[in-house]
Amino acid sequence: MRPKTITRAPGAGKALGVLCFTATLAVLPSTAQSDDTKATVAAVAPGHSQLNVLAGRRATVRGRALPALAGRTVLLQRAGGHGWATIDRATTRADGRFAFRFRPQRPGSARLRVLVDGTRQAVGRLNVYRRAAVSWYGPGLYGNKLSCGGRLTPGTLGVAHKTLPCGTRVTLRHGKRVIRVRVVDRGPYAGGREFDLTAATSHRLRFDGVGSVLVTS
Repeated sequence: MRPKTITRAPGAGKALGVLCFTATLAVLPSTAQSDDTKATVAAVAPGHSQLNVLAGRRATVRGRALPALAGRTVLLQRAGGHGWATIDRATTRADGRFAFRFRPQRPGSARLRVLVDGTRQAVGRLNVYRRAAVSWYGPGLYGNKLSCGGRLTPGTLGVAHKTLPCGTRVTLRHGKRVIRVRVVDRGPYAGGREFDLTAATSHRLRFDGVGSVLVTS
């Protein structure tokens, strides 16, 4: 299993109930252009390429389509199992700027992009979280078989869950730390907890004991 890179979540010092991040884009039309005017991300604040919100809270995507014209239709699309689906529409102002404000209701994680006049521009990954009770395991169990294949080691990254299919990717957030790992085992079976983190996952998140973290599944 190849774990995703750990990233520092922006604005982690704010109340979790009002997490909201903004991605700023610049999108160019699909007509013939010189190399220095092709569609690019012109300005994205460091760490703001992903949207991280609690379910039911407002997420925001803002940008500017160039050349600046009023009335151009901008589509916000989300990747899914059957391709890309439009989840919102906006219209550019006279300066070419546009904004999306929406409230995702269900936890999950998916890539977003905007579409202007046939030109597509990636926004980042939308992470919609909920709280989940978790614990961690590892010492004393190293060498045991994992329900999803392989054996547990001190370096195994992943989580145990009772019903999620093996290999399901789960994004976890605790404090300022975020990690995206797979379901590698079954459990936990005590205390009403939803997930068991492997020791390596727990260490990466700086999580210890029993408590709650934010999850996208």
